[in-house]
Amino acid sequence: MEKVKVLIVDDSALVRQMLQAMLDSDPAIEVVGAASDPYMARDMIKERHPDVLTLDVEMPRMDGVSFLRNLMRLHPMAVVMVSSLTEKGADVTLQAMELGAVDFVTKPKIDIAHTFEQYGQEICQKVKNAALVSRSSLERQYARYVANQESHPKVEVLPTPTSRPSEKYSADAIIKPLSSPARHFKTTDKIIAIGASTGGTEAIKEVLMRMPASCPGIVISQHIPAAFSGPFATRMDSVSQMTVMEAKDRQQILPGHVYIAPGGKHLLVERDGARYICRLNDGSPVNRHKPSVDVMFRSVAQNVGINAVGVLLTGMGADGALGLQEIQQAGSPTIAQDQKTSVVWGMPGEAVKLGAADQVLALDKISKVILDLVTK
Repeated sequence: MEKVKVLIVDDSALVRQMLQAMLDSDPAIEVVGAASDPYMARDMIKERHPDVLTLDVEMPRMDGVSFLRNLMRLHPMAVVMVSSLTEKGADVTLQAMELGAVDFVTKPKIDIAHTFEQYGQEICQKVKNAALVSRSSLERQYARYVANQESHPKVEVLPTPTSRPSEKYSADAIIKPLSSPARHFKTTDKIIAIGASTGGTEAIKEVLMRMPASCPGIVISQHIPAAFSGPFATRMDSVSQMTVMEAKDRQQILPGHVYIAPGGKHLLVERDGARYICRLNDGSPVNRHKPSVDVMFRSVAQNVGINAVGVLLTGMGADGALGLQEIQQAGSPTIAQDQKTSVVWGMPGEAVKLGAADQVLALDKISKVILDLVTK
């Protein structure tokens, strides 16, 4: 099996050294070079033909976004951004993800020499996942970026999250399964539940852009760090007819509104008398994620039942697959994004394997089907 060839692009000699050591530790990865700026990187790409770039977002001479924009226009390839968890780093990373970067990892703000290495396993996995993304998928993403710039020139889209590896818990750690299914009467008060991970921020945008202001309330769990969920909600609000916000604890879920799980918190849906509310939970990560899609989906299955629609979009891993099955078993329709339009067909693919998806749809078909289902 051929190794994944990686080119590191970072202006910090320390970061280049640490990234090379991390990536070299994985037998499936070969570092073919390390460049200190985009101009050097441009020449090394031509000479060494890497499969994946790791690209710093903030560099002298040419910033990472400008370089990425030129790269995706002329020579689309898989890129994993290396971002700092600062406001400036977040803003630049958002733009990079919209342009077509596959994923991103974060550098700690302080003591980088001792803390960055903790992300080694995650960085290697994200690089290997990025290598699986097809060139045609990258070209489609850049085409969407160009089209969106024409109609929304200032809109940026959020990256997928970076989190430290943690012990793997199931949804049972946050919300216990019911011993017998809850009974729900069919009502006109619907809830749409959407889960996503790698590539999901663009997929979520595509869904929300097609939703009318009259749409039932939507809850979203996207694997995301705390520094990015607020900006993500703000950017989604700017492209959607619905009102999009970061969810708050005990907030009522209203039609025409979208509630995005804050990074670092699980989002659950509960019944409070005649209304549905958001509940935030600071418990353990589930499937190594917080927020976890499985947690949100189980709460929807238990508390909304037949009045929900479950949707699982692109993402790495399996979080959300079992939860989607629970929504299906509660009597609600379920949708998974298809393989062709997914950046990574991990989460929706696992749901399809379980038989948890009633429909498997291309991304551009999902919004219409959701609206058809909630109006029945």
